[in-house]
Amino acid sequence: MIPPITVRRFRVAAAILTVLFLLAVFGCAPRGKRPVEPAAPKTVGEKHIPALETAPKTPGPVRGFSPAAQDTAETFARHIDIKEQDLTSWKDLGLPLLRSLEYIQAHDQTALAVRQPGLRLTWGQLGSSVSELIALLPALKKNPELLAERFTWYRLAPEPLMTGYYAPAIDASLTPRPGYKYPIYGLPADLERLDLGEFHPRWRGQRLIYRTEGDKALPYFDRREIDIDGALNGRGLEIAWAKHPWDIYHLQVQGSGFLRLPDGDFRYVLYAGQNGRRFRSTARYMLETGKIARNKLDRDGIRSALDKAGSEGKMELLAHNPSYVFFKLGDVPPEGSIGKPLTGMVSLATDPSVLPLGAIVPFSVELPTEPGQPRKRVYGLGLAQDTGGVIKGHRIDFYCGIGDKKEYMAFRIKNPVTTYIMVSKRVLAHK
Repeated sequence: MIPPITVRRFRVAAAILTVLFLLAVFGCAPRGKRPVEPAAPKTVGEKHIPALETAPKTPGPVRGFSPAAQDTAETFARHIDIKEQDLTSWKDLGLPLLRSLEYIQAHDQTALAVRQPGLRLTWGQLGSSVSELIALLPALKKNPELLAERFTWYRLAPEPLMTGYYAPAIDASLTPRPGYKYPIYGLPADLERLDLGEFHPRWRGQRLIYRTEGDKALPYFDRREIDIDGALNGRGLEIAWAKHPWDIYHLQVQGSGFLRLPDGDFRYVLYAGQNGRRFRSTARYMLETGKIARNKLDRDGIRSALDKAGSEGKMELLAHNPSYVFFKLGDVPPEGSIGKPLTGMVSLATDPSVLPLGAIVPFSVELPTEPGQPRKRVYGLGLAQDTGGVIKGHRIDFYCGIGDKKEYMAFRIKNPVTTYIMVSKRVLAHK
């Protein structure tokens, strides 16, 4: 006799596959990109920032990659100051590059990692480029022009929009106690994932996240159902308790961080999964509805505005965003999508369909420095090591680092960024 639970799962899977088949036939499948929204000021404290308007008055550059001139790459390489990326020397890039290489080598080396207009690269070619840069690091202090001599630089057009993120520290307790009443949840066992790319190439890189109820497949619980209706109550999923719901929300937006415990110790708290719901900015909603003034759009200002709404009111405001992130406690610093720790001022979150994880990404951008000080143009060497729910298409998220000191920078980055991908000339010669 077939167990009832097996029969139910079979029926649910069959229903999902039927829907996917109909979507494929009639061309109504989700394509993984949200509609273009008009440009708007950055909502401080959240990474959900609409793309720049996509209808320029004059024709822009062709979309995709094109090789940069040799002298352009040489000039750029001479401008790189590795200390501006919080590194003491070029050799400090060795460990982050090894982390990227391990990720790359876990893939089929003959499969395509980059499939964009103007550039097609396999994982093997990407890995060989990273290996060559690792070997070259000791020589770059005296001769940074080697980056242009040994590599071809492909410029990405149009210029992506760069935003910033960091790993915050929030007050929390690992056990319930007075003053700590808001739960931080671990990943629920009934959250199911389905890789849509296994069913149709159109859905490559997309996943369906759902739960089952009897024979039905349903969207997973949203923020209102979890935080207001108590959908996860009594299931033992709490990994910690925070003092304020805004701290949890902020931690979810950043993706990982630290818990500052009552005894003064710290614990890493890492991303474990997401409920599959589309992100909607609560801070922007508060601005649009007059709940907060534009000049108060910072972490403390938003917290204060939420408190003015009262205990129930602030939960209602936060519930405007249905997206919900689940966490796990860890013994290592925050990790990126490559499954390795991120490096502040070096790691980038990208859309892998444009800039694949593991890629070497030279960039040039205006960055904030300190309060009251002018912005500064930085020429850097970034590594694509993370992704983000709203980092789609020509968007890059710059990982600024750990703690409150990096908050100022992360919240004030919203700039077009000159972006390249660096590929070994030796690799290209053997195509």
